[in-house]
Amino acid sequence: MLLPSLLFKNFPLTLLRVSSLLDASLTIQSDMEIYLNLFFYIANVPFSLVYFCLFQTVEHGFPHQPSALAFDPKLQLMAIGTKSGAIKIYGAPGVEFTGLHKDTTAVTQMHFLPGQGRLLSLLDDNTIHLWELVAGPPREVGGVKREGMVCLQEVCSYSLPGRPGIESCSATRVTVLLLLRSCELLCVGTEGGGVYFLDLPRLSLKDGQTLLQDQVTLPEDYRCGKSLGPVESLQEHPQQPGKILIGYSRGLVVLWDLSTRHANHLFLGKQQLESLVWERSGNSFVSSHSDGGYSVWAVASGNPYTHQPVSSSIPYGPFPCKAINKILWRTAQSGSPVLLYSGGMPRASYGDRHCLTIQQDKEHVTLDFTSRVIDFFTVHSFDDPSALVVLLEEELVVIDLQTPGWPSLPTPYLAPLHSSAITCSCHVSNVPPKLWERLVNAGKAQQGHWPICGGKNMAPLPKQQELLLTGHEDGTVRFWDASGVALTPIYKLSTASVFHTDCDPSDDPQDPSNDPDVGCFDPYSDDPRLGIQKISLCKYSNKLVVAGTAGQVKLDMDNDERSDHLVDVSVVDLLQDREGFTWKGHDRLEPRLKPAPFPPGFQPLVLVQCLPPASVTAVTLHAEWNLIAFGTSHGFGLFDYHRRNAVLARCTLHPNDSLAMEGPLSRVKSLKKSLRQSFRRIRKSRVSGKKRAISTPTSKVQEANAALAEQEEVAPVQRRIEPRSADDSLSGVVRCLCFADTFLRDGTHHGPTLWAGTNSGSVYAYALEVPGVGLGRVCERSGAGEGSACAEAVLGKEIQLMHRAPVVSICVLDGRGKPLPDPYEASRDLATAPDMTNAHSVLIASEEQLKVFSLPKVSAKTKFKLTAHEGCRVRKVAMVVFSSTAQEDYSEHTLVCLTNLGDMHLFSIPGLRPQVRYDCIRKEDISGIASCVFTKNGQGFYLISPSEYERFSLSAKVLTEPLCSIHLDRPLEPTPASDGPAAQPQANGTHKNQTSQAEGGSGYTHAHTHTHTHTHAHVCFVIFLIFFLPPRLSFLSSPLLFFSSCYFS
Repeated sequence: MLLPSLLFKNFPLTLLRVSSLLDASLTIQSDMEIYLNLFFYIANVPFSLVYFCLFQTVEHGFPHQPSALAFDPKLQLMAIGTKSGAIKIYGAPGVEFTGLHKDTTAVTQMHFLPGQGRLLSLLDDNTIHLWELVAGPPREVGGVKREGMVCLQEVCSYSLPGRPGIESCSATRVTVLLLLRSCELLCVGTEGGGVYFLDLPRLSLKDGQTLLQDQVTLPEDYRCGKSLGPVESLQEHPQQPGKILIGYSRGLVVLWDLSTRHANHLFLGKQQLESLVWERSGNSFVSSHSDGGYSVWAVASGNPYTHQPVSSSIPYGPFPCKAINKILWRTAQSGSPVLLYSGGMPRASYGDRHCLTIQQDKEHVTLDFTSRVIDFFTVHSFDDPSALVVLLEEELVVIDLQTPGWPSLPTPYLAPLHSSAITCSCHVSNVPPKLWERLVNAGKAQQGHWPICGGKNMAPLPKQQELLLTGHEDGTVRFWDASGVALTPIYKLSTASVFHTDCDPSDDPQDPSNDPDVGCFDPYSDDPRLGIQKISLCKYSNKLVVAGTAGQVKLDMDNDERSDHLVDVSVVDLLQDREGFTWKGHDRLEPRLKPAPFPPGFQPLVLVQCLPPASVTAVTLHAEWNLIAFGTSHGFGLFDYHRRNAVLARCTLHPNDSLAMEGPLSRVKSLKKSLRQSFRRIRKSRVSGKKRAISTPTSKVQEANAALAEQEEVAPVQRRIEPRSADDSLSGVVRCLCFADTFLRDGTHHGPTLWAGTNSGSVYAYALEVPGVGLGRVCERSGAGEGSACAEAVLGKEIQLMHRAPVVSICVLDGRGKPLPDPYEASRDLATAPDMTNAHSVLIASEEQLKVFSLPKVSAKTKFKLTAHEGCRVRKVAMVVFSSTAQEDYSEHTLVCLTNLGDMHLFSIPGLRPQVRYDCIRKEDISGIASCVFTKNGQGFYLISPSEYERFSLSAKVLTEPLCSIHLDRPLEPTPASDGPAAQPQANGTHKNQTSQAEGGSGYTHAHTHTHTHTHAHVCFVIFLIFFLPPRLSFLSSPLLFFSSCYFS
């Protein structure tokens, strides 16, 4: 009887567990048990939603297209505004707040109200907005209720009215904002030369305070009938509150007294003005100009006019120079003042360069960046700067001004993911502490105190360490700490030192630890053949496989010490001397023939070169068997790196796969051939149409019978899928590879196997003979007697999918229907051992359908036609473990599919029953869909811009989101409570609208909020059960009503 287990143990069930109960009930002889199973399943339906929930949690990386910068010296917070209208506030690592303006308009300026947690933003549409940090509702995190969480929200906005009698609104277009130290008044400079004053925090215009150009009395010889131009700069006097400097574009600077509404002093500059800055004492100020020079002006009492500055300088003259856009003057407690300015470089030689200069006494350093300088500020106590923070168009650079040489500091977040274009990515969960420590030690850079440290990270410590590996176009692999909100760079591996590249300055590679450049953004690659295409990491053996664009497959091993050695090279010919094929693509990368220096970290052991040198499309590593499998557009190979022996080379080319011989970098694509193929398709369609047009009585009967058969066999919701032609180009591309210890030859003996799937829907399964592996277990390698033995591969099965759809993924399931554990997990008791007593099965996911075959007979067990039912194609597939929020020790394996429409489909395994669907990525965002990578616990990453990853979670239990608190000078205003995590605003607008997006689950809202909706369905179902009770079970109607009333109450 199942009654006690279901009645007294409220264990969670998945969404479609009804069908599994029905399957199990086939062995039950009692009708009563069947009905009780169904009833108690319905009672458990609300708990099914504790598995799945879609949350867009946090954005990692550098904001796309930054346009404004601000800093709060009291709270130690930094804000970055973007061209898409996003505002991101950063503090200590893990402290992040995100806001998004209603209109996707560029943020041009921002200013903090120091200590208050308020921020003013100016948009390109001439509106001023006030944001503030408010108290969020109490949250339960990790089973602990936490209060004091803070979020960012917009309070009010304001737009300057046009001047009476002036039709154009350009006169009131805001050019500069100045927040007075009292934080009660905002000064607004405009393009028409007027200065307006707004009350804070209400953002209301002060009547009678507006200063227009004609209110400034000028000497006749200076007026000359010319306009003063727009207001370029506003600066408050450092010692006398209420006095401000007003700088006009023409060069005039006015010292204005707000209390008397009178100009105390006029500085009659004649060079076009760019910016102003006060000296700390208030006795002088500095102005920068469009000719690349700056001037120091003395503020003296007496004469109300000053015609000439105390000193003027053009640092990079005398030839024409670029304008100095911004200048800062910082007074040091000991020593000379520090002068910092952007621009001012000679136009002839530095016209396209982006520079920032630091001057102190005799020290003069020019920082040359690879992208445009947006803004910069200094972090200082008194006026002595300790750090310089520079916001560039593509990265954030922080300079340590207290260390000799002014080195740059490594960033714990906001690192530019796109320092070189990302070409692939890989996620590794639950990293062993030993490997983690070795990576951190290998990647340790110059240490320093991160100057932006405001707020407190309230998120619990991660239960496990997670790595995100990104491969880049320049041949580097970067390791990121993805355990929390801050995506922190910890280690960078370069593969270029193994090869001779097109841009080698010499035969001897330079030490990669010596990098003189400021910043790390470098969009140019020395050789496009270095690009990383596939990555595979074994976290237990510390081995890494990196595959590239020119057919190179490199195996690395972690080493704590520096090494100088020669890398072993092996060549594998995938064509196997097939005739009629000529490679027209790029050449292979030539390996270095001399020992090269390799720093501590991952160091190369062996290099496998595929021929032809086409881009590697699939790679997998089995460190326990010492095997690497790799595939290209020509075939796949198997390599034993322990014995440096090529085990297998299989060509998958079709006779018409000529495009596979041209390579991704080839510029000789045959237009004639593509036209010929198009005409052939048209001719085939016409011939098939003519054949169908022949009408005979027999053919009409056959057509009628075929139509009836189609109506019976094809469900109304299914779409007709036409088989793909075997003549399609690139049909031999290897899409996926998989190692598995399973039953392939017979149902009693299991052993190592290799599975490969291609673009034409072909699946090859090879039985492997690996020395030291046998009798269903992996023997410890002693090294004795194994030197002469070699691994062997024998073709065991070959499967051809009916519609020839590309094979996206292959996964072998054990006797319990669970995926096989990773290498070393079972042998080291790190995971539950796979079930080897019952029959195994293999799950093959193509672009059109999911299908499970039994092993070793390879007979179809079940399938789901995703394209026929949903009209979409599979792009990414992952096996994910979803944990229950209601029961700590309960979890389920689920198949997650990402389609070309950007939606996520979740299926139970091995039954392939649809469980829930979410709209996650816009279907137009092709790069986002292509870059998506899943974690094993239900999270994922995808690129929303070249420099940002969006992190999402499909699990209701596993979330990584900002949970921050901060101490302000004002009381925090509460926000309305919500049942689930706050929806994180998306800065780039590349996410889908999540309203009513889930089918069978929730969108941004937590699953428990849907319990009331499901209650009505449960009541109806219980009534249905009672109504259709067999006569012999009519005595159950009263207990059913009783239990239902108790449960739903």
